[in-house]
Amino acid sequence: MKQRKMFISALVLLALISNIYAQDWPQYLGPGRNGVSSQKGILRTWPQQGPEVLWTAEIGIGFGGPVIKDGKAYLLDRDDKVGDKLRCFDLSTGKELWNFGYEAPGSVMFPGSRSIPTIDGNFIYTVGPYGNLYCIDLNTHKPVWNTNVWSGFGGGEIPKWAITQCPVVYGDLLILASQAPEAGVVAYDKLTGKVKWTTPSLGPVGYVSPTIVKVGTEDHIVMITASAGRGASASGGKVVGIEPMTGKILWEYGNWQCSIPAPCAIDAGEGRMLITGGYQAGCAFIKAVKNADGTYAVTELFKNPDFGAHTQPPLLVNGYFYGQYSTNERKDGLVCMGMDGQVKWKTSRAPLFDKGGMIVADGLILATDGLDKLYLIEPDPSAFKPVASADMLKEGAAGKDPMASRSGGPTQNWAPLALSNGLLLIRDQGRLLCIRVAK
Repeated sequence: MKQRKMFISALVLLALISNIYAQDWPQYLGPGRNGVSSQKGILRTWPQQGPEVLWTAEIGIGFGGPVIKDGKAYLLDRDDKVGDKLRCFDLSTGKELWNFGYEAPGSVMFPGSRSIPTIDGNFIYTVGPYGNLYCIDLNTHKPVWNTNVWSGFGGGEIPKWAITQCPVVYGDLLILASQAPEAGVVAYDKLTGKVKWTTPSLGPVGYVSPTIVKVGTEDHIVMITASAGRGASASGGKVVGIEPMTGKILWEYGNWQCSIPAPCAIDAGEGRMLITGGYQAGCAFIKAVKNADGTYAVTELFKNPDFGAHTQPPLLVNGYFYGQYSTNERKDGLVCMGMDGQVKWKTSRAPLFDKGGMIVADGLILATDGLDKLYLIEPDPSAFKPVASADMLKEGAAGKDPMASRSGGPTQNWAPLALSNGLLLIRDQGRLLCIRVAK
């Protein structure tokens, strides 16, 4: 009996340890690259001033979000006059433990940082807005290898809004989209930086990072490319499925036209995927299947201009999509859509959700509104159901780039979020905040 109790205790301890490690947030959109957290115990009520802020850290302007591993938070920060700097913070205190920087001066419209690092084992991978890809050892804090994903494949003048890539690790490969003339998507050996495969150029430059979608029992790398032109006159955009180990293009969907695509595809199960964009693109729901002869076919299930996303992909929660659909052309706010393409509700400007980050945890959505608020929302297709909200973020972009401020507003708090061990990391245009959101 004593041995049985000890065995059960060991299992409980192992489960607790596993849960802690499962709560790491090692890449863009978290462990599953889908904005879903295993965190439990989310606080259902907040004080009037909002949930407890454990610490803040001063950072440069930009849109790059943090990642978390083993009690440490990492952010690729930027000073446009100098270059990029990977910064490591103690998650519990906010103390900066170390940093690694390199020179890469320059500025574009909507200046500052862009991408989210990816952590795999003892290594962290970062891509700066000028295409500098670094593999850095988390123990030595020094680079293992580095290259340039843009100039290394024939890229000339930097794209209008710079390089925005959040790499994905697949087995021994590090995969991202160069989008330079000589390569569309590229796979590197994650330990050495050796190029393992490239696809041909897939079309005009966009700002989408590749992601993994299941088609039957197979993993496909899915990449979305830009179209030329906007609206009804747009042409040339596409979505492609790629064999992860070889780079072979397996299928292509050509009825997607978004001139400035940013959100990655969402795996909706059974080979289905939701493609979203701003600039009048809306969304497309498609399905890829493998034929008996080994080829693949893609079916368009529906398109809907009344549901989309400008910067980050929507969340899929209990069979419904929730996305922030405020773009240059429309202010639909937070929108809920079913798998059948029917829009259930939208908040429009009351309240406005404008390109903020979102995470689902413990049956609730944690979302910034792209402006100044943090929300706790019950996902429900019948109505918008806010549970709590608080002013947490500040204005900071106005004046730093007048043209960007006119078109993007005075706040531009659009960065993805990160959640680990009950602590939520959010940022504005000058601060990284660590907020306790779970017991």
